[in-house]
Amino acid sequence: MAAALFSAINQGILWGVMVLGVYITYKLLNIADLSVDGTFALGGCVAATAMATGGVDPWLAVLLAFGAGALAGGCTGLMHALLNIPAILAGILTMIGLWSVNLRIMGKSNTPLLNARTVYTDVADLTGLPRDIVVLVVAAAMAAALVGLLYWFFGTEVGSSLRATGNNPDMARALGVDTRMAVLLALMVSNGLVAMSGALVCQSQKYADVGMGTGAIVIGLAAIVIGEALGRLTPGRLRSFGSRLVAAVVGSAAYFLIRAVVLQMGLDANDMKLLTALIVVFALGVPYLAGKARQRSSYQREGVSE
Repeated sequence: MAAALFSAINQGILWGVMVLGVYITYKLLNIADLSVDGTFALGGCVAATAMATGGVDPWLAVLLAFGAGALAGGCTGLMHALLNIPAILAGILTMIGLWSVNLRIMGKSNTPLLNARTVYTDVADLTGLPRDIVVLVVAAAMAAALVGLLYWFFGTEVGSSLRATGNNPDMARALGVDTRMAVLLALMVSNGLVAMSGALVCQSQKYADVGMGTGAIVIGLAAIVIGEALGRLTPGRLRSFGSRLVAAVVGSAAYFLIRAVVLQMGLDANDMKLLTALIVVFALGVPYLAGKARQRSSYQREGVSE
């Protein structure tokens, strides 16, 4: 049980890099980018193929995955910004296209990395730590570094323009921001992070599969709402942008912990997608219903006072 929970935390933080990407589009741009499912697999396929057939350094393979993901995000952004295709449809089209692209990259449905050198074997050889600890160290270090970089980036003039575009596009345009380019850049950064997560996960599980990203967007949304729910329990209540980024990663770890506990309790693994959907519905629906209840209660109090 303890080993399963520890492994769940490791996977949760690795997937947390993907959640950071989803956070950019979903929370900053108010776009549910459905290309995430294909982009996550793209990162794994690019990294695995580069390492297995090209002998590429595993760290460089992660960067290649980021670049491939950014290109995929750019395709979604171009369809949305230049062709005026709705963002959700543009994401679906990219996701569908990436299925064939991923098969072309690998030349088959999966690529094993059983004896390949990975970022985790490099750190293990350097430190002498057990593999599970190494995965945790690498995952936590990557997540912390990315949270710091994103916090810095979105505090710059360019990053602030991206946030302004999501908050109020009309006002952003009035201030001279090219909102189409802002959306394009945000989608590229977002999908780059998603693909990077796919590369890290594929090296952790020692294989890449064309379907490894199935359901990634739902996992990302579940992690975000869980992180926000946990953040409301803290004294700061997620007032700063940095705390929201940290909450997204924590929410990912919490989601995988919940999944591990439920599986240990005997739930059929085939029911996990249903459980994830229910978690998202619950996390999104309860705050809305609670707000309506508070509003109704305030109306009743006002009626009584009159």
